[in-house]
Amino acid sequence: MFITDIRKEFYEVVANQRVALLVASDIDALCACKILQALFHCDQVQYTLVPVTGWQDLSTAFLEHKEQFQYFVLINCGANVDLLEMLQPDDDSIFFICDTHRPVDVVNVYNDTQIKLLIKQDDDLGVPSYDDIFRDEEDEEGDDSGNESDEGSEPSGKRRRFDEGAVERRIERQRAKREWEARRREILFDYEQYEYHGTSAAMMFFELAWMLTKDTKDMLWWGIIGLTDQWVHDKITHMKYVTDIATMQRHVSRHNHRNEDEENSLSIDCMRISFEYDLRLTLYQHWSLYESICNSCYTSCNFKLWTLNGQKKLQEFLADMGLPLKQVRQKFNSMDMSIKENLRDVIEESSNKYGMKDIRIQTFGVHFGYKNRFLATDMVHATAALLESTEKDDTDTDNFIKALDSLSRSNLERLHSGIDQAKKKLIAIQQTVASCICTNLILSQGPFLYCYLMEGTPDVKLFSKPMALILLSKYLLKAFVHSTRNKRCKLLPLIMAAPKDVEKGTVIVVGIPPESETSDKKNFFGRAFEKAAESTSSRTLHDQFDTSIIELKTEDRSKFLDALITLLS
Repeated sequence: MFITDIRKEFYEVVANQRVALLVASDIDALCACKILQALFHCDQVQYTLVPVTGWQDLSTAFLEHKEQFQYFVLINCGANVDLLEMLQPDDDSIFFICDTHRPVDVVNVYNDTQIKLLIKQDDDLGVPSYDDIFRDEEDEEGDDSGNESDEGSEPSGKRRRFDEGAVERRIERQRAKREWEARRREILFDYEQYEYHGTSAAMMFFELAWMLTKDTKDMLWWGIIGLTDQWVHDKITHMKYVTDIATMQRHVSRHNHRNEDEENSLSIDCMRISFEYDLRLTLYQHWSLYESICNSCYTSCNFKLWTLNGQKKLQEFLADMGLPLKQVRQKFNSMDMSIKENLRDVIEESSNKYGMKDIRIQTFGVHFGYKNRFLATDMVHATAALLESTEKDDTDTDNFIKALDSLSRSNLERLHSGIDQAKKKLIAIQQTVASCICTNLILSQGPFLYCYLMEGTPDVKLFSKPMALILLSKYLLKAFVHSTRNKRCKLLPLIMAAPKDVEKGTVIVVGIPPESETSDKKNFFGRAFEKAAESTSSRTLHDQFDTSIIELKTEDRSKFLDALITLLS
């Protein structure tokens, strides 16, 4: 059931208990987890933190902890399946679920005892009504049972007439039941057809902190990063992003106003958050401007930097801005102050001439003391790189803890190492996109585009991770739309596959919706993948919390694709 008063029905319930926190591996979940941890520290709530990467992890974590814990808080996992069916918990286990995945499973919505959903009601949920989905079996059986017990004492002529009436009623009821079931299937299909995302979990927990009057600037910053993660990984519409940014901006103004009269507002270790109308150039303040332009999806696709013409266009663009190449190619921090002062306006002016009308985006920046300045997007890229790091033989849990650490301002070294890894990841994505487009690896399969990264492709190990592969897919689709002349192909979704585990012979497959500015970001591939796997008996593993990402046996790839083409045609 949906919780209406998050303070009373959630926080005050768990405040005197031991709680198990089961947290998914995405940036929004990490930020939500940081906020909740800070609140728990305030009130000395005992908790155990368990990172979970997929459904199997979630089941294992629950089995390990169900004896010691009655209360479980699930962050960014658990809302879009029938959780009680999956975990089979005891009657006294209670689950608080704060999850951005939509649609929310109807059984979770209508379970009043064990499932408590910390989900905003004003999100466009469209949950079907109870009577359309559930009906009591007793009501149907009850009408007949009384009649049959009397039959023995009746004379035979009467009984036959009476029987005819009972049979007709029964047939009528069965027909009504069949109609109801067909209608139910239709309603559920419409409701569950598309996967999409709702309000950020970090924002939900920040609002809880605000209600408890325990919100700090750190919590506000984590809320902002959670929202920015949804924008960077293209999970929400532009309209939703702008609306949520406005909400966070009000909180930022409130905090800044509150601190104006405090002495520490000018201390060396203070933290200042500011609303920025900044450039869509990834990590440009920690890189050189030239490299950032080359490796940012927005500029790279608009210039088509994988072509010679695109490279020429970029040189013209730099000349138009009047920036010396020496300045553009050195680290941003080392650029002349005179150039840096009005850099954003200069870039915006030139971008408009080159058709890049929206190179600036509403976002937030933070200053830690005087020296360290980060944009919310920098934080998302750095934390994502740490979370899916392939550099050392670290386990998923090690990476989770490092990523969680990088969000604390006391751990700037870890954050800087994340930024370095993020740069390598962006360069790898840019090079892979260029090679896929130049070697025509993107094939039109009819209802969708398809691209497979072969084993032995440079950096292929990096793309065995879901977030990295999704970022690559979004970038690749955007680049393809900019470079193709085929109008029909511009409207198609993309399925991308990359080697997952060579020893086991598996590939990771991800499906993303068509590229368009007005897209509602709804993804139908989750359902399609299930149906295609079912109809061909392909050996698939649907373990990710995002249903549009699956693992598949390499040898089943072609029959699985054929089934998808048939299904979607």
